[in-house]
Formats: sequence, C-alpha cells, structure tokens
Amino acid sequence: MSSGRPWATPVAVLCLVQFVDVLGVTVVVTALPAVLGDLGAPPAAAAPVATGYAMAFGGLLMLGARLGDRHGHRRILLLGIGGFGVASLVAATAPTVPVLVAARCAQGAAAALSVPTALRLLTATTTEGDRRRRALAAWSTTGAAAGIAGYLVGGLLTATVGWRAVFWINLPLAAGLLPAVRAWVPPHPREPGTALDVPGAALLTGSVMAVVLGAALLEQPGRTVAGLVAVAGGAALLAGLVAVERRAASPLVPAEAVRQPGLRLGVVGALVNTATTSSVVTLATLHLQQERGLGPAAAALWLLPCSVGVVGGSTLAAVLLRRRPARAVMVAGLVLVAAGDALLLALPAAEALLVVGVAVAGAGLGVSSVASNTLGTAVPAALQGTASGALNTGAQLGTALGVSGFLLLATATAGRGLPLAGTPLAWATAALVAAGTALLVARARLPEPARATG
Repeated sequence: MSSGRPWATPVAVLCLVQFVDVLGVTVVVTALPAVLGDLGAPPAAAAPVATGYAMAFGGLLMLGARLGDRHGHRRILLLGIGGFGVASLVAATAPTVPVLVAARCAQGAAAALSVPTALRLLTATTTEGDRRRRALAAWSTTGAAAGIAGYLVGGLLTATVGWRAVFWINLPLAAGLLPAVRAWVPPHPREPGTALDVPGAALLTGSVMAVVLGAALLEQPGRTVAGLVAVAGGAALLAGLVAVERRAASPLVPAEAVRQPGLRLGVVGALVNTATTSSVVTLATLHLQQERGLGPAAAALWLLPCSVGVVGGSTLAAVLLRRRPARAVMVAGLVLVAAGDALLLALPAAEALLVVGVAVAGAGLGVSSVASNTLGTAVPAALQGTASGALNTGAQLGTALGVSGFLLLATATAGRGLPLAGTPLAWATAALVAAGTALLVARARLPEPARATG
C-alpha cells in the first residue's frame, strides 16, 4: 500500500469479500453434472443445488444490511465470513443432495451478511469524487467478474480435482479474510436503535424460494400442478410482504429510500443485469456440455471471454462516468448486453459467435453494473446501508429468478416445432428484456446531477 493511497488496501480487502461471496452463486453450475452423478441424484435436483445459494443470498440481503446498521458493519461482516467458511465445510463433505442444498442456503445467508456490510464499509472508507468513483468501479468489477468467473473456476476445479474442491477452496479464503478485515478495515459507527424487520425478510426469502422452486418443478414432466402451487404460494407470500411492509415500523426498504429515483433505477439495473447475463451464460454452459459434449473445463474455457469482457467493461465504465451521466452509461451497458445475447441466436450455424456473444454481454454487464451501483449509492449517508442492501438484493434476485425463469422458458418450448423455441427463444427474450430496460432507463425522469461528481 502506498502512503498516498491509504484507502486502497481496505477497498481491496472489501472487494475480495465481494468476489468470494458472488463467486459462490455460479461456481457450482459447471460442476452440476459431476455433483449429481457422484451423489446419485436425479436431474431434477440440479435446480435447488444451483439456485439455493442465490435465493437465500437475495432474500436476506436487506436484513443483513440492517443488522450491520444496528450491530456494526464490521462485526456483522466478520460473522458473515466465518459463517461462510463453516457452511462451505458442510457443503464440501455433504453426503447427500439435501445436505448440500441446506449448506448452499447457509452459504447464501452468510453472504447476505457480508456483502451489504462490505459495501457500506467501502463507501464509508472513500470520500465523494474520484476516489469514491474508483472504489465503486473496483467493487462492481469484482462482483460482475466473480459471477461470470464462477463458471470457469467451477469447471476447472471439477475437471482437475473434483467437485468438492469448489467448496474446499472457500476455507482458506475465509481464514485469510478474517484477519485481513480486522487489520485493514476500520469500523463504522453503528446505529443501536435500528429496528429489524424479520417478518419482512422471511416473507421476501420465502416468496423467492417458492417461485424459483415452482419454476424448477414446471420444467419436469408430471410436476406441473406442484409447480403451479409453488408459484402461487410465492405470489401469496409476496402479497403478504407488501401488506407487512406497509404496517412495519421499520420496513426492509424505508419510504425515504423508495423515494430516491436513482436508487430505484439502480436496483432495476442490478436485477436486469444479472437476470439477462447469468441465465444466458448458464444456458450457454448447458449447450456446450449437453449439445456439443464438452467437459466442464472445456466449457468453462469457451466462456472465459465473458469474464474478460466484464473486466474490460468495468474499466471502460469508470472512464465514461467522468464524462457522462451514470444513467447514460447504464443505458449503454444494457444495450451491449442485449447485443451480446442476440448474437447467440446464430448458434449452432455459427458456433464461433458464442465466444463473441458472451464477450459482448460480459462487457455490457461490466459497464452497466458500475453505472447501476454509482447511480444507486448516490443517496444521503443515512441511506447508504439500505442502498447497498437493495442493490445487491436486486443483483442476486436477478440471478435466481433469471436463471430459473429463462431455463423454464427454454425447457417448456423446446421441441415444439416453432421458428424460435427452446434455448434460442430464451436468449432472444433475454435480449429483449435488456433492450427494453435500456429504453425504460433512458426515458425515466431523474433529477440532476446524474453525473458522478469529482
């Protein structure tokens, strides 16, 4: 650490926390065939293993942010890192799929404590202006890159060591992060009077889990009724959440935060960013392994350009934000995501375009993620914790709902003899969602300054 940049080391440590936690969302996807085969599980078990982490992560993020406000962000961050290590140990030694799914959910819950508190500490460590902008760019880069890199890391570890290494690797990472946070990340004043909306958090998590489980059941022959019941249950829980939040003394998202137009747009962007990229890359992974017969490592290497694109896009976003409003940069990123998704429609006639498509989508994800976080965190200091939780909630719910929803669309329409069906229809729909969101953001009313200051 240079003496002129005393904030750089704590930012690096906090970004590493983000990287490890977000990596856990997708790292198991390319390992799924090996996991199911080793544990003797049916194909239907793939959905809960793949999405259990993101469901718990996304559903509990707002509660994690409020716990940080109440008990101290660094204290809750350390608790989350320790819990993540313990849950990873259980996952690495899981003898059955139910134990593995429970461990994955526990990992997600621990990550929900770590990520919003880490982002709050990052914004407290850096001041406004170029320093804050660079820190948020680093945060967005590591998060977006981690989500995509999970496919590569999972594939390589599974092919070389075995799928359990996907979880074993978290133990030394957690053991190293605990002393690093204690040594380099300064504490932030807590707010002891902060109330916790536990019923709201439980309803949010339950509704997401029910909808994702229902989507997974709908993919399976003969499980339509059970899937519809689960989805309806999720909708009922969501309605209950709305009713509870209206009466809650301290709702998950305070009314003052809801009134922040930049935060609203940032959350929408965070959700769509991951929904239209994680799902597309998951479908590309399945295409490479199931249609082309590639192994997990080879499939992961085909997707490496996506990770490179994320890093390049995030770097470009930091430059663009010095000259253009965050909203304009966010729109540009979403347009790139739509273009990358659309390029995949050339498969299988032009298979090489898969590499180009995921690279362009990754670049768009990097650009839009940095802009979304910049826009969403431009709120009063008292709302920073809420903003960090809301932005990360949007990103993780986008992954959980996007993967399950687009997989369902691909499965339900496959083999129907339509001009565009199955996986191509899911890719086309993702492109349309990204493009439509870009138009929505471009036309939304947003008070100035929307430009990063410095």
